[in-house]
Amino acid sequence: MQVFSRVVEAGSFAGAAKTLSIPRSTISRSVQDLEKALGVSLLQRTTRSLRLTSNGSFYYQHCQQVLLEIESVETALSDSASQPRGRLRVDMTSSFARAVVLPAIDGFLERYPELDIVLTLGDRPVDIIQEGLDCVVRSGTPQSSALLVARNIGSFEWITCASPAYLKRHGVPLSLDDLANHRVVEFHSGRTGRAMDWRFTAAEGEQTISTRGRIAVNDTDAYISCALEGLGLIRIANFLATPYLHDGSLVRVLAEQRGPEVPLSVLYPRNRHLSPSVRAFVDWMAGLLNGAPLPAAGPAG
Repeated sequence: MQVFSRVVEAGSFAGAAKTLSIPRSTISRSVQDLEKALGVSLLQRTTRSLRLTSNGSFYYQHCQQVLLEIESVETALSDSASQPRGRLRVDMTSSFARAVVLPAIDGFLERYPELDIVLTLGDRPVDIIQEGLDCVVRSGTPQSSALLVARNIGSFEWITCASPAYLKRHGVPLSLDDLANHRVVEFHSGRTGRAMDWRFTAAEGEQTISTRGRIAVNDTDAYISCALEGLGLIRIANFLATPYLHDGSLVRVLAEQRGPEVPLSVLYPRNRHLSPSVRAFVDWMAGLLNGAPLPAAGPAG
């Protein structure tokens, strides 16, 4: 059941073999033995694709319920099973890792000495199941999914900043209308490739401003560097701005013009919601971020 389920989730025998760390031939033989024992065909195989049969779809749905029950019972009965161990694969944005996770990760590893962490950093869309990830950290409202669970662990706020040199040369914007007379550095989303708009919450409702500038980047470090060099205004997550605001290299502007809070979530496959390693990481993240400035994707990631 476990092997068959992973084949379905990975979309191929090779993908399942990679995530389970067992030979592809073992995967194929296990599925063949399962089909023989059941007396039905579960998968339609071609040289380029793998699809569930109607019987396979029915069986897969019930496999999930059975496997979850087994994992629940084993976790409840065995003290050792409740101890996080092995290798946990987590995907997150690079700025999130640098500013929040890496400075504190040693404490997590000390708490769970039998657990290793593999971090993949970026802001590209990922297929959690097919790529064999245990969980991902993402900002924004997650899309509903029958295969994924999303746990909210906090939220963050966008703030607008510029260097003292820029403000001395061009003046301080006092209203959203003033932005039309200022230079803005564009940030192009790694997910969509488009310039990210700036959203503000006003008394009359949400206001969106399309940013257009003479310079555009798609990397967070470069985005902040543009502001530090006085090339224009930027809008970043509050946790990223904090060190620069403290040392005076950036100044917050339009502080009264706040943006909508953006949720931060950890997403993980539904059939791993009882994994001690995933549960430990999600609980640690929630505790780590409680009361702290929180990170984001895009200009924060």
